[in-house]
Amino acid sequence: MTTTDFKTQLHRLIQLQRAAYLKEGVPDAATRRDRLTRAATMLARATDAIAVAVSEDFGHRSAEETRFETFGAVNAFRNAATRVEHWMQPAHHPALAPDAEARVEYIPLGVIGVVGPWNYPIMCVFGPLAGILAAGNRAIIKPSEFTPRTSALLARLVAETFDPSEVAIVQGEAAEGAVFSAAPFDHLMFTGSTAVGRQVMRAAADNLTPVTLELGGKSPVIVRDTYDLAEAARRVMAVKLRSAGQICLAPDYALVPAGSEREFAQQCVAAARRMYPDGLDSVDYTSIIDDAHFARLQRLVADADGSGAEVLNVFNPSGAANTRRMMPVLILNPGPDTTVMRDEIFGPILPILGYRSIADALETVRSGSRPLALYYFGADDERARQVLDGTASGGVTINDVMTHMFVEDMPYGGIGASGMGAYRGKAGFRTFSHARAIYRQSEAKEAVVLLHPPYGDPFRKFLDAAIAG
Repeated sequence: MTTTDFKTQLHRLIQLQRAAYLKEGVPDAATRRDRLTRAATMLARATDAIAVAVSEDFGHRSAEETRFETFGAVNAFRNAATRVEHWMQPAHHPALAPDAEARVEYIPLGVIGVVGPWNYPIMCVFGPLAGILAAGNRAIIKPSEFTPRTSALLARLVAETFDPSEVAIVQGEAAEGAVFSAAPFDHLMFTGSTAVGRQVMRAAADNLTPVTLELGGKSPVIVRDTYDLAEAARRVMAVKLRSAGQICLAPDYALVPAGSEREFAQQCVAAARRMYPDGLDSVDYTSIIDDAHFARLQRLVADADGSGAEVLNVFNPSGAANTRRMMPVLILNPGPDTTVMRDEIFGPILPILGYRSIADALETVRSGSRPLALYYFGADDERARQVLDGTASGGVTINDVMTHMFVEDMPYGGIGASGMGAYRGKAGFRTFSHARAIYRQSEAKEAVVLLHPPYGDPFRKFLDAAIAG
């Protein structure tokens, strides 16, 4: 299919979904629950097939990792199906007269475009879709070109489960992605890199299409001297090496009390070897998505090594021949100008830096763009409050990594360069709805005549009293 053909197909789908919405009107709670339930059932039944497709796209990915990802999407649909009728209820506000009414109703935006990423091709597509369908919208999805087998499988599943006037999937390369971003959607949801997010936002601006961007950035870990280093290392490495670090919420660097960098690194090595006893050959250890990303990660390590930073291998050397399984590495105190400290890593590399005070650690965090997440290990005390108040991030987990995103009813999203807007649970319903203010005026004429010209003494007295408070 040429890019022109893709554009034609896409615009026909948008017109089809808009026409269906105009014909059928705002869907009731039962219709929304039906769509959400169908989506959950679709993924639940295809869990094993999805795991196989994703693993083939990666070269190897832990089946349990993909099953856990799929569970997250299924849970999002089921949670929304349970709560959607409550979310749909109007919000009532104090009116200006006793028999008047002020309320807010949440109405669908229309046709929503969803651009999915390659690293979590199930959760990052269907997690937002739960809020989109709960809000009564139609959706067109463009999955990543880096996971073609998964994208083809999802296209088949969606076509078997939904009429194209409800939900549809279109496939294509980067050129088609640019066409997709420039299409006249009523809202656009994009998950991916900050650089591409900027391009998506520029493309959407021509249609004044509002966007929700879930990007990434350099999510820091701060470990207090009062927290057990071994336990912090175990919890950090559990996520840093999940999917070989190819997670937008993976910790990008760790800040530990000065002088404890090597001890923390040793605890990280010990924790990783317990979780992956066969090292690079462990069935739960994931390959890097493609050769280009593998080479990029190798360059990050080489640059840090060349700058004089100490590079430590996490696993014992092995003759593993598995495609693109990268040796996880720890980098002790790399300089701020190294690429590993400037760029988002998105791989199994963890810089470890020492700090002399919490203020010093916070300055390091604030010197970069606002991250998608921040992780703090320490007591929930005034120091934790200092960290929370002294930083800005999309979300925070205290004494663990990434756990805040597992709570379905909490909003999830970035801030600044790590994204804009939020979804998950009720936040997703609100993001993909329009909050329409509706006011029903009082029948009492005196309630409105006071505000009409010609303005007399009663109106002036009313203003004087109102302004004076």
